[in-house]
Amino acid sequence: MSVQHPIVTVTGSSGAGTSFVKRAVEKIFAREGLNVAIVEGDSYHKYNRAEMKEKVAASKANGGPILTHFSENANEFAELEALFKEYKENGTGKRRYYIHSDEEAVEHNTRLGRNDLKSGEFTPWEAIPEGTDILFYEGLHGMVKRMDHGPEEGKHNVAQYVDLGIGVAPSINIEWMQKIYRDTAERPYSVQQVRDIILERMPDYIETIVPQFHRTHINFHRVPLIDTSDPFSTMSPDAPMGPAPEDSLIICHVRHQEVNLEEVKAKIPGAFLQNAETLVCNGKYMVDAMDLMMTPIIQNLIAKKRAAMAK
Repeated sequence: MSVQHPIVTVTGSSGAGTSFVKRAVEKIFAREGLNVAIVEGDSYHKYNRAEMKEKVAASKANGGPILTHFSENANEFAELEALFKEYKENGTGKRRYYIHSDEEAVEHNTRLGRNDLKSGEFTPWEAIPEGTDILFYEGLHGMVKRMDHGPEEGKHNVAQYVDLGIGVAPSINIEWMQKIYRDTAERPYSVQQVRDIILERMPDYIETIVPQFHRTHINFHRVPLIDTSDPFSTMSPDAPMGPAPEDSLIICHVRHQEVNLEEVKAKIPGAFLQNAETLVCNGKYMVDAMDLMMTPIIQNLIAKKRAAMAK
């Protein structure tokens, strides 16, 4: 792969905590003074909010598999692969934004000099500006690879272009708790609707989301230290988002030669190595663990990029 245009992805399902990891990675980028092309996974969905509701309703009425945002049929895998390929080759490509809220609609309308974009819609496709140091993707499908079935045009390998893939895979009950909290507090869903979505997505979760975690270079897996056995126990929007950081363990599984887990362990209180590739620490040190593991990798990617450009 080209070293001049590195790509970093954070991949995990809704409620897994990818947004939290995104903030940690962005702090590293800011500290290193990098100009970053940010790509949001939701912007590569195939349908806007209204269209998706219609497509989901139609899939239910037809008695077939229920369409979900996890599935290949609801996403533009070809467009995402084309973006990663173009960025690796030329440091550019096209992206757009999915507008989650009225506040984001105001932001994008102002940025684009418009007044017609609404929550639940996409912004127009735009070219990524030239001269960025790195592309950063956060979403559902940053390490997706669909090569095992279908016609040639249905085969996609997004993962082949990724220099650093980070997976976020919490205990499934924590994931559900966090999704219920977020979707009822920040988005227009009831607890019952979120529960139904979770159930409907399970086949696509197993088929599309989970396989990505064996292609990533680092996986962060959050495990509760308190009882989360029934995340639907209250079915109330006032239910907690999940365990506090100190009430969980972070399982860090690393498949990257530039990460020295012995050195990381020595810098995190109470951390220990479960095996040569797996470090365990208390959840309150999650950001520290991410920083210690990812910073040298990102620094090396940028060093290689600058060396190649200087030739």
